[in-house]
Amino acid sequence: MADREYSSFIQWYKEGHLSSYVRTLKSPGGILNMLEALQPAGDMSDPAVPDLILYQDIRGGSRVSGSFGGGRFDVKSEKGGFFLAAPNFANNCIVDTSHQLRSVSFPLKQWQHVLDEAVDGAFSFDRFKFYGGTFNSPVIRSALQSLWTLCDEEGAPSRLLARAAGCEIMAELCRMAGTPLSVSKGGLAPWAKRRCIEMLRARLSEDISLDELSAEVRLSPYHFSRMFKQSFGVPPRVYLTQLRVEKACDLLELTDASITAIAMDVGYSSNQVLARVFTKHRYMSPTDYRRAVRDPTRSIAV
Repeated sequence: MADREYSSFIQWYKEGHLSSYVRTLKSPGGILNMLEALQPAGDMSDPAVPDLILYQDIRGGSRVSGSFGGGRFDVKSEKGGFFLAAPNFANNCIVDTSHQLRSVSFPLKQWQHVLDEAVDGAFSFDRFKFYGGTFNSPVIRSALQSLWTLCDEEGAPSRLLARAAGCEIMAELCRMAGTPLSVSKGGLAPWAKRRCIEMLRARLSEDISLDELSAEVRLSPYHFSRMFKQSFGVPPRVYLTQLRVEKACDLLELTDASITAIAMDVGYSSNQVLARVFTKHRYMSPTDYRRAVRDPTRSIAV
């Protein structure tokens, strides 16, 4: 067990005695933190940290006993099943076999205000009743799989993606607890739609956040993400990707800039990341696209 205080779950996993088991670590500006670890049987207890922590057992089949803030439990884990650990609680956890887990931690300083606005008052993490053992959720499982896949394609999740994915997971946890977050009705006002498009186009190369976009149109991040999807048909992150690919197409056709320079111009960290995203959306590499648009005899996938 930890013999010192840690300011966050991610600090504990970086510096505590379980750090050697970490295989993947992703941290997008502290909005949420993701890691994957391969751990042996034994004591896997964590110190009290100011984060809500969601664990997913990738393999399943382990006997897990301990306490995560909702009383003692002794259960057999399911493949893809979840455990939830309460914030500011020194959990204890004994696992009888080696296991593979993924975890997503939500720092309270990043999420308390978002959830307060979502419920139009003070939000309490006590409303979650899952601290007593394992549970399943197809919605959360799908959200985490999508998040992980996008991170594999694009690297550490952007602030836009991290906040939106976190809101989706938090909303489902609240729904399962029987206290759903308030529902946003209708889409964005016309002026707000125009301002969002202007802001996204002007800042394509930046890691723009959901908080910045929502503040610009005077909405909470939680309500904004839902109203944006109602207005545009896709979440903000997907719309931003569409704008980036469109801009990359223009630059490939109209300039002689290198693929690396174009990647940076549209907000990707490398030409490899741009190539993965571009191929996914245009079904050809940026280089092949450039050749095609400059040679009328070649066809372009749309």
